[in-house]
Amino acid sequence: MMGYYKNTVTTHETIDEDGWLKTGDLGVMDKDGFITIKGRSKNMILGASGQNIYPEEIEARINNMPYVMESLVVAKQGRLHALIVPDLEKAEQDGFTKEMVRVEFEKSQKYLNQEMPNYMNIARVEIQDEEFVKTPKKSIKRYLYTN
Repeated sequence: MMGYYKNTVTTHETIDEDGWLKTGDLGVMDKDGFITIKGRSKNMILGASGQNIYPEEIEARINNMPYVMESLVVAKQGRLHALIVPDLEKAEQDGFTKEMVRVEFEKSQKYLNQEMPNYMNIARVEIQDEEFVKTPKKSIKRYLYTN
């Protein structure tokens, strides 16, 4: 990419002097040179003790739980909350009510918290009645839910 059309300021903010595009993705490289993307710098949550928390890492685990359609991890009053849109259609096919799904999410929350470091523990699960608002490319508009 040569830059943004007639926008040199944004071009200089996005492309460094060596020509590298700054995507905002944060990752780690293992001993074999493989890179694992941890999350995006603009989504990072600073934990109470200064730890960097990447909500995408937690959301990936939550999204693999049964009856989860989509999720979003946000910080509220210094604690992590998981906002979950349940797949009620699938749950009902399996004979689960909305209340039973909520109980399953609470069980999964306990299991998830045991599997992650304490600073990444989910303090509360909040079930959402509607899907999250998304951009045209189907990314959740995270900023709408972080207040």
